[in-house]
Order: sequence, then structure tokens, then C-alpha cells
Amino acid sequence: MPEAAEERLAGGGAQARGRVRVLLVDDSAVIRERLRALLAEVDGVEVAGEAADVAGAAEAAARLEPDAVVLDMQLATGSGLAVLRHLRRSGHGALVIVLTNNACARYRRACMAEGADHFLDKSAEFLAVAEILGRAAAR
Repeated sequence: MPEAAEERLAGGGAQARGRVRVLLVDDSAVIRERLRALLAEVDGVEVAGEAADVAGAAEAAARLEPDAVVLDMQLATGSGLAVLRHLRRSGHGALVIVLTNNACARYRRACMAEGADHFLDKSAEFLAVAEILGRAAAR
């Protein structure tokens, strides 16, 4: 499934713009800043916006139409799973990377069943976000 999502990006607006536009959704400003700094080093990737809660994420996704969303499971209000459901039910085709400290098998299964493309452990796989988005930008 992840390769299909990256192919979807290559055939859509990201290819036409020449950049993969990313929405960062995490309740921690520190984590969002770390992600922003990490992604600033990846050719073809730009951070289009940020959100800290479910409502902000839904609004930003509708307004910005990002190519990819980096999504934490635990948000200031609600959960990343609610954001993921909203994205998929509204037909949003963004590549979704769940990046969480709650990387248990139950959450992984739930996120993948709801349409996440990647599920990463924040403490062990943080840098993989850049690798995934870099591959998507290179297509």
C-alpha cells in the first residue's frame, strides 16, 4: 500500500507543482518544529501548514489540500484516528504517515484499516518520515 500512495502522489498535484506539500498534525509544538526542520532538508518537500487538534487538522486539510499528512495519534483535542477517518471519508487522497509514541499493534491495525499509508514509532522511526517523503518527491 505505501508504494501505491507514493505513486498516487506522483500522478497528482505534487508532480504538477514539483513539490510535495505536507501538513504536520501534532499537539506538540516542539515535535512540529523538529519535523519542519527535518523536512526543510528534503528536496522537493515543503511544509504547507500545521495543526495541533482535530478541528484544526480538518480545516487545514480542506484549505491547503496537502499531498501528505504527518499525523500523531494523540492530539490536543481528540485523536489522530478521527483526523484519518475524516480525511478518508471526505475523499482526501493525501499520503498519510502516522507518527506516534503510541505505536502498539492495536493502533497500527486501526490506522491501517482506516487508510493510513505508513505507521511509524516516533521514538524509533522519526527520520523515516523524511525518507518516505523524499521518495515521494523524487517520483
